[in-house]
Amino acid sequence: MSKNSDLVPRATYDGGYTDATEIKLRIANGGAGQSGLIGEWSNAFIRHCVDHLGMEPFKVGWYLGDTTESLGYLAAGSVDVAVTYNEAAERQLVDSKLASKRVYGFRDHFMLVGPKSNPAGLNEEDDVLTMFNKIVTGGNADVVTPPDPAKRPTIRFLSRFDKSATNIKESELFITIGQVPWALAYSKWYHQYPRFPLQALEAASLLSEYTLTDRGTWLSSPSNITSQLDIFKAGSDDPRDPLLNPAHVLLGSGADPAHANVWGAFMEWVVGKDGGQEVVRQFKKYDQVLYSQAPDAVDV
Repeated sequence: MSKNSDLVPRATYDGGYTDATEIKLRIANGGAGQSGLIGEWSNAFIRHCVDHLGMEPFKVGWYLGDTTESLGYLAAGSVDVAVTYNEAAERQLVDSKLASKRVYGFRDHFMLVGPKSNPAGLNEEDDVLTMFNKIVTGGNADVVTPPDPAKRPTIRFLSRFDKSATNIKESELFITIGQVPWALAYSKWYHQYPRFPLQALEAASLLSEYTLTDRGTWLSSPSNITSQLDIFKAGSDDPRDPLLNPAHVLLGSGADPAHANVWGAFMEWVVGKDGGQEVVRQFKKYDQVLYSQAPDAVDV
């Protein structure tokens, strides 16, 4: 019996085999689950196991959690696999023997987005640190002298403030320019909004605020939300780009031993060029590919 087995999946997938009943692989993740990639991975993997490995049909469960929560579930043995976006925290889990394997799953990309009116005056040629500095400077100025709302919205930044990978990245960027707007007393332009990615982006759209999101969330959001915002800076696949958002797949040391054949196969399949990486390459929303395949995809 696995530990913390009362954790309830947000969704389960059966690969189209309606007679499948037992969850034999438990995956924790936030944004890629909301975008649908975890579901696509799960269904394709189940079909691979049945068609090529001779397994009986089974289910995969997706357990919703941001990076910090997902790593916590993994460490507790509540899930078998976590798909997360924080290299430092992931390596700590491996070093502490709470995760037994870590592979590169795919590349997402952070994006700084904000209201079309662009009250902070961000320019295309600005780097992301310059943009964050303009938001800080303008936000502080608006606290002292509020703008005429008929002319432009107040400069505000929406933070998910939830220990997610996005929250950690934005905090890293603020700290790099010598700012800690979450410290007491809180900066009044710094809006703490601890929600999951899709909900946070919707709030930024409705409130005309800048925020850090990711390409997967952006392309998974309806046009009535994204049409109210502009993308001011987007990450690339360059490993030196501060807005690259690499996703790694970690296998927990407490993975359910009764299903070792399943999670063992998944960790090999997910990095395969014709397995999990093919799903990444083909996964689209609104006719656009959401993610880039991992740079070290392999033949399996």
